[in-house]
Amino acid sequence: MSDDEEIQVEGPTIPDDDPMRAFLPTSFGKKHREADIAAQIDRSKRTVNEPTAPNPKSRESDSKNTSDSDSDSDDDSDDSYDEDEYPTSHEMVIKTHDRAVTTLSLDPAGGRLISGSIDCTVKLHDLSSLTPTTIRAFRSVDPYETKPSSASTESHPIHHVEFNPLAGGLFLCISAHPQAKIVSRDGDIVTEFVKGDMYLRDMNNTKGHVSEVTTGTWHPTDRNLCVTAGTDSTLRIWDINNKRSQKEVIVFKSKAAGAAGRTRMTAVAWGSPAQGGNNILISAALDGTLVMWGGNGPFTRPAGEIREAHKPNTWTGGIDISSDGRMVVTRGGDNLIKLWDTRKFKEPLVTVEHPSTSDHYPTTNIKYAPNSTSIITGSATGHLHILNPGNLRPEYTTPVTPGSPVITVDWHPKINQIITGSANAETHILYNPTMSTRGAVDVMSRAPKRRHIDDNPEFTTDQSLGLSGDAIITPATLPGTRKTGITASGKSKDPRRPHVPQQTPFMRSQPDEKHISENIPLSRMLHEDPREALLKYADLAKKDPVFTKAWKSTQPVTQYADVSDDEEVEGPEKKKAKR
Repeated sequence: MSDDEEIQVEGPTIPDDDPMRAFLPTSFGKKHREADIAAQIDRSKRTVNEPTAPNPKSRESDSKNTSDSDSDSDDDSDDSYDEDEYPTSHEMVIKTHDRAVTTLSLDPAGGRLISGSIDCTVKLHDLSSLTPTTIRAFRSVDPYETKPSSASTESHPIHHVEFNPLAGGLFLCISAHPQAKIVSRDGDIVTEFVKGDMYLRDMNNTKGHVSEVTTGTWHPTDRNLCVTAGTDSTLRIWDINNKRSQKEVIVFKSKAAGAAGRTRMTAVAWGSPAQGGNNILISAALDGTLVMWGGNGPFTRPAGEIREAHKPNTWTGGIDISSDGRMVVTRGGDNLIKLWDTRKFKEPLVTVEHPSTSDHYPTTNIKYAPNSTSIITGSATGHLHILNPGNLRPEYTTPVTPGSPVITVDWHPKINQIITGSANAETHILYNPTMSTRGAVDVMSRAPKRRHIDDNPEFTTDQSLGLSGDAIITPATLPGTRKTGITASGKSKDPRRPHVPQQTPFMRSQPDEKHISENIPLSRMLHEDPREALLKYADLAKKDPVFTKAWKSTQPVTQYADVSDDEEVEGPEKKKAKR
């Protein structure tokens, strides 16, 4: 065979209609499958849509002068218009909790979502790293879990979480506990406010809440201030830089019969007009009272008070202030939603019926949409209701979790997406690909990641530490990898660690030497010999006596007899010992 001839390799030929061709490779090398982004977004489109007209009565009045065919065409156009007007055409479902989701919050940029639940945990979700197949929380935190060293374990349901609107790196966390906490966006506890003395009757003298905190919110213009409402009939304004005592305490004295001057504060809102003006602080109480103060103080006397704004002994959990600071909407446990005007804070402007879920879920809220163009809230049937801000009539109603109550809602102004939390432990992010930006739109626009058991951080990492699966960890740096404790001789079990004295409960309550030397006067005298300190003034006492100065010139000179060592000093006779 010559070199010029081509070598031909004969292989088995498979007919085109042979089913075996489906299992044979068509090319060599690694294959890349491009994700169909349009198909992914279409799959996230909501299949169940029940948009409702604003009001049946108004629809009947509008259809009197039109024919039946015209009304049908108008209904179709209204449905499509409502679907395009509100970002509810698509949704992304997050299932990271075990029980009902009671509170939600997005940071100001809309990239990080936190959710609280009755399961006593706060889940942190990073929307910038999620894909359609890896929708999960990157960290689960129990802010009120006791230390592992303690014998008892104690956790509390989460009532409220809220990102700081001016500094997205922190969020306020409130649970069924007297102490509220400030937590970083990564789940680390930054500040824990002090607990007050429960044996003091006068709440003005306590430094913190003495009973359970129900809710709270941030100051609209000062990033360092927040307010908490408690069941001890007080509102407390805190500076996050000072956790030892509140900055202001507002004691609400109930006038209801049988309340003895105390009641539970159930909701609070702190608003600032967008165009400028005075801030307002509004709170609701369990006795049905709605109270308003000037947001900048003084807080000695309320600017307005409405008794029995809602039915007494029903939980008013939803309250919000419009962007112009003029209107206030409240949702009570008496199955009513009311609209109030802060300039005429006496009677409600509008009152509509709406079934309440506060009997089982007190944290059910109501929120104004961005620019106060609408009002959103959930219902016991699992529907999302978008109401008219002027007459509270439903403009658009759509099911989110049918049969399971929608507890908490929020409408983010920057990414234009609606977030809901339901009693079936599901979090839904409603969006529209053409109207919304970032957030769930970016998640559903990414290529799906191939699932693997090692990709789930719940199985591969410690959720309490929040370490990702790809993190590079230096050996012997994690707590638990080193040998802790001391031996019987007092030496540390870890050879690389210097000896640290064991801290007893008594030592924890004792201040250190630096604190004593800086804050306690004359503390340096503790380490000084008192004999040496007195002898310093011996010469000065002889030259200028203070107490015997009046007898200095007339004082006789003391003279002692000279006695030698050989002479015996005559002393008193010794008593004879009794036999």
